[in-house]
Amino acid sequence: MATKVYIVYYSMYGHVEKLAEEIRKGAASVEGVEAKLWQVPETLPEEALSKMSAPPKSESPIITPNELTEADGFVFGFPTRFGMMAAQFKAFLDATGGLWRTQSLAGKPAGIFYSTGSQGGGQETTALTAITQLVHHGMLFVPIGYTFGAGMFEMENVKGGSPYGAGTFAGDGSRQPTELELQQAFHQGKYIATITKKLKGSTA
Repeated sequence: MATKVYIVYYSMYGHVEKLAEEIRKGAASVEGVEAKLWQVPETLPEEALSKMSAPPKSESPIITPNELTEADGFVFGFPTRFGMMAAQFKAFLDATGGLWRTQSLAGKPAGIFYSTGSQGGGQETTALTAITQLVHHGMLFVPIGYTFGAGMFEMENVKGGSPYGAGTFAGDGSRQPTELELQQAFHQGKYIATITKKLKGSTA
């Protein structure tokens, strides 16, 4: 039976979604792993999104809390809002109380990726404050550490991400994830999928 890795994300302007797509590719590159993209529900009305010039959502399916139980591992992604995850993703996690009560996600590995507006905009605090959500569910936080190698020490060009997980900078919205940031996202997907597969195999 295939190891299932769910990449669950919220993306308003597409930056997080681009990272999510690369993470899925990385996870799917591991033999025996089935990787799937999911979006969390939008909480803002269409009128508000229109005023914010948010583009239409992609065709990735909308996940429900109970569907999380189908996965063996996760990579959760979101943009930052004042150094923490966007409210849309928090609202989704707030709806997982039933899973928390039964500890249905306990022991499952999970990674985190993110997008911020600037270099001091929460590349680490967004991930750090999100870990509390995993802890209460008993999930196993899987950081990438420095397994990405030389790419972690890039100093000549602006690069998002940290030992906590892959990341990008949106700036005023016009900046898109760089090739190095996308490579780091691919690496994160492959890395977490490999660990998820090992954990599933050890408990089979």
